[in-house]
Amino acid sequence: MANLLDLLGNQYKRTPLAEQLRPTKIQDFVGQKSVLGENAPLRNLINSKSLTSLLFWGPPGVGKTTLARLIAENSGAQFVELSAVSSGIADLRKVVEGARETLNLAQKQTVLFIDEIHRYSKTQQDALLPYVENGTLILIGSTTENPSFQVISALLSRVLVIRLNYLNREEITTLVNRGVEKLNTLETSDKAISFIVDYANGDGRSALNLLETAYLCAPLENGKRILTIELLEQLAQQNRLNYDRNGDEHYDHASAYQKSMRGSDADAALYWLGKMIAAGEDPRFIARRLLVTASEDVGNADPMALVLANAASQVVEKLGFPEARIPLAQATIYVAKAKKSNQTIMAIDAVLHDIQKEGNSFEVPSHLKDSHYQDAQKYGHGIGYLYSHDHPMTEQTFLPTELIGKRYLED
Repeated sequence: MANLLDLLGNQYKRTPLAEQLRPTKIQDFVGQKSVLGENAPLRNLINSKSLTSLLFWGPPGVGKTTLARLIAENSGAQFVELSAVSSGIADLRKVVEGARETLNLAQKQTVLFIDEIHRYSKTQQDALLPYVENGTLILIGSTTENPSFQVISALLSRVLVIRLNYLNREEITTLVNRGVEKLNTLETSDKAISFIVDYANGDGRSALNLLETAYLCAPLENGKRILTIELLEQLAQQNRLNYDRNGDEHYDHASAYQKSMRGSDADAALYWLGKMIAAGEDPRFIARRLLVTASEDVGNADPMALVLANAASQVVEKLGFPEARIPLAQATIYVAKAKKSNQTIMAIDAVLHDIQKEGNSFEVPSHLKDSHYQDAQKYGHGIGYLYSHDHPMTEQTFLPTELIGKRYLED
């Protein structure tokens, strides 16, 4: 590798391509038109040169760090960056001291950018609060996780949450073309660029990293490095998957899977099942989603759905992947195509609402109480109850007296 870098020159020893292409003007930023387009809130905030604490929530490689830098530079603020993975409260105190000094001596605010802020503990997040509150720091955080679950409510109430999305094909293509232009000794093709775009799957950094790696590995012919599909295939192996088994993607895909089965779209359900399998999802997690849907959304409209889902779950335990994909797909198709009824979940939730929310928690009527012990009749237990098999036509009451006539099950 050292010899290869020597051949390429010092340019590629200094800075990764993605860093070289990081824009210095907001006009050059690629993507996020929903928040940066003309008259969009964030664009107006940047144009006003005002500063407010922000939290960028979105997948990797979509420009969270770049936006933070651009906002700081555009407003003339000092920019300080910390990683939540490697920094702690001691690092924060140093930043605060520097921010106070900068504010007092240069009348300049400090933007503190914390990458992966969701990795900070509650104590670390609490430590930020007074400095954000009194304006010592303008906080810009970035997270790939849902901040509602990963960021404390006190901090959330002090920042504006901005949702960022994956880049589309056109935007990724723009980034790759910029990279090709920067690597001015690279010879490529539309097919090769399209391959990189497909591989990146919305992640701009991944696209540029693959481009740069391919450049480093490409053969040199007449002073040009030739980028071929064959080389890209060797380097990429397979397309990236927009899936994080420990984050939001894990639950978002499970949600799409269940909703597709609920909506009787077997093709969509199979697609989301396939994405979870391809990402290496735990098959037991998938099987649990399948079981829930079979009971919640099919229920007694087709009881075999739960039977088949349960059988698939047991087979998954014995087989594991790759064979487990077959019973999971079989059960998925059945549940998706089965008749639907949510009668079961609606009924039990109505009961629980009555008991837990309305306070309708009543004693068991005496005639229904256990009478299979000595002295039970002395307390009136079981008196008046008729064995239903012997008296099938006799009407009896089984609800508490206060709820007689209450219906939870819709016919």
